[in-house]
Amino acid sequence: MTLSDASSPTSLTSPPPPLPATLSTDDRAKARFAVEGNVVVTGGAGTLGLSAARALLEHGASGCCLWDLESTLRSSQNQLATLAKDFPKARVFGVVVDVTDAEAVKEGIDAVVQTVGGVDHLFCFAGIVGCVHAMDMTDVQWRKTLDVNATGSFLCAQAAARQMAAQKKGGCSITLTASISAHRVNYPQPQVAYNVSKAAVVALKSSLAAEWAVHGIRVNSISPGYMDTILNAGEGSIKEARDVWASRNPMGRMGAVGELDGMCVLLASRAGSYINGADMVIDGGAIAF
Repeated sequence: MTLSDASSPTSLTSPPPPLPATLSTDDRAKARFAVEGNVVVTGGAGTLGLSAARALLEHGASGCCLWDLESTLRSSQNQLATLAKDFPKARVFGVVVDVTDAEAVKEGIDAVVQTVGGVDHLFCFAGIVGCVHAMDMTDVQWRKTLDVNATGSFLCAQAAARQMAAQKKGGCSITLTASISAHRVNYPQPQVAYNVSKAAVVALKSSLAAEWAVHGIRVNSISPGYMDTILNAGEGSIKEARDVWASRNPMGRMGAVGELDGMCVLLASRAGSYINGADMVIDGGAIAF
């Protein structure tokens, strides 16, 4: 493993240059949280991925590629079209990618490079969850969860990092999605495979942050709490679980769509230029207990 020598003239980990003194107060504020370059969002056609993509485009991303399964991209084509329409100066497009398929991931990176010229930021939102008692879980269920959540995150990060390192310009970032499930056991639902996969993502983040900083790549993760999306909607047992989750949260509620976006912007902007190897817990205080 090679660590960076920030004093070297060729270092890719030097601090960003000071903002020009001639900028107005408003422009300095905007520049501090500006997102420069092209962004790839895995699970990008999902609720959280689309919301993060919009925020990154609002803060200046020049290109945004949303990776997802064909069926999800198809069902979200109206949202993708709206996103592209709302940001006519940016290149917004989707690519079908199965994150567990190394060759498909490589082809996805190649498609981004061919379309917008490079990759500067990667956000990994692709993931699955399954609530199965540990004694009843099959090996297939276990392997699939770890394959998508942990191996998929690694394959996407690896492919993106290879491209970022080849660009030799620094200022790149990779943000993985872990979970509060990486930090404590969820209740009341049993989900051992998911919890283990997200703990693996936190460990993955740390290892990659140590290895890849020398290439000018910062690697961090976010650990969301329960988010109020379609995946957690409905009546019956899910309603009972939602009530439990809210009752065990200091803020008394789940996270709303959009409440992860600010952290995504921070981690991709100059405001986060010295944040590396961190796991950002965004959960309303749920794991405080």
